[in-house]
Amino acid sequence: MHEHDSPASARPRSNGRMTRRALLLATAAASAAWQTPSLAQGEQAPAFRPTRAVRLISPLLAGGATDAIVRPIALKLSQLWNQPVVVDNKPGGGTIIGTQAVVQSPPDGYTLGVAISALTINPSLRNDLPYDTFKDISPLTQIGNITGALVAHPSFPAHDLEGLIAQAKASPGALSYASLGVGTGGHITGELLKVRRGFDMVHVPFSGSNAAYRELLPGRIPVGFVVLESALPHVKAGKLKVLGLTDVQRNKLYPEFPVLEETVKGTGYDSVFGLIAPGRMAPDLLDQINADVVKVLALPEIRQQLAQQAMAVVASSAPEFAQVIRRDVEHWKRAVKESGARVN
Repeated sequence: MHEHDSPASARPRSNGRMTRRALLLATAAASAAWQTPSLAQGEQAPAFRPTRAVRLISPLLAGGATDAIVRPIALKLSQLWNQPVVVDNKPGGGTIIGTQAVVQSPPDGYTLGVAISALTINPSLRNDLPYDTFKDISPLTQIGNITGALVAHPSFPAHDLEGLIAQAKASPGALSYASLGVGTGGHITGELLKVRRGFDMVHVPFSGSNAAYRELLPGRIPVGFVVLESALPHVKAGKLKVLGLTDVQRNKLYPEFPVLEETVKGTGYDSVFGLIAPGRMAPDLLDQINADVVKVLALPEIRQQLAQQAMAVVASSAPEFAQVIRRDVEHWKRAVKESGARVN
């Protein structure tokens, strides 16, 4: 079936009347084009059916946890749409480069983007964003949440956040903590904890998980904020321990781990992970693409793959995701102001 064939191409003109053969050809072509009933019968509008490749821009490096989440979804969308969905990695600038590439694309459904917590953090840290987070972006769906973890070397005396605070107060400025970069959720939360509970630790930012683990696993840096998914193998091997998770509530997949919010109110956050589109996308088109992505996220194999990344599926509507983004922007605005965290 060639879904991009035009029904008009099979509609010959002959004195204003169609032969029986031409009528059959026209009917078959129209059916092949969309496989949907006539709108005159009160049915829904045709689903999104691209006629060429769709680009899915990821603002992070290829090969990381983000790719492990996005690529299986892209593959299923390719099968659904009968067109390639190409993951295009555009890292840099704290995800600004990749997000700007989405913003600058036509809102025709052929360019989508991956959104992580940096999308909601950047407006509070940067005055020079080349786009308006609310006006230039169309939220598509929240896939789930990326769970952060405050981990420690097994030799570290504390076993939870309260114990860490006690250790830090006993030796002011002697402890250091790792994060996955300046301006990340872990960095801001670490600085917020220091202000809320009146202790001092030295922030040591790293450019990604691998670099952080090179210092955390030998214990040269005793504690750090990382992504739970990447920490789990080290935790299970006894090479790290979890002091707390950054989720607002206990993680559905790992309820045995406490959350920071239980010890210090207002420090927990849901690190969003979802899909966005260029701003000013037609609502009907946005809903059509959302419906297809939600359909893919309901597949058992996709849910299983996301569970392996410590992610429970949300699969929200576009308006619901828009509300989540606004809520998170407000959270980070308050956290940055109170903590004094800066990117330079």
